Amino acid sequence: KPMVEIFNAENLQRFAGGCGWALARAHARSGHASLIAGYLGNRPVFDQAVARFAQAYADQNERDHDALVKAVRAGRVEAVLEH
Repeated sequence: KPMVEIFNAENLQRFAGGCGWALARAHARSGHASLIAGYLGNRPVFDQAVARFAQAYADQNERDHDALVKAVRAGRVEAVLEH
């Protein structure tokens, strides 16, 4: 089990990249492209839904980060920065 809590920034970035690569490979192998394309059809409904989800997810990340920054500044959460 990787001990991510002791990773420095560079190691964490490499680990996250590896996880992303493995997840992408797994998803790429999870179905037949022609069947998926046939199911989705030519309409942009799926594309639009994914785009809405991505935007909502990004917005939530920004709200979460803002809340974290406020909590650190208020002393409710300790932040440790590595240089």
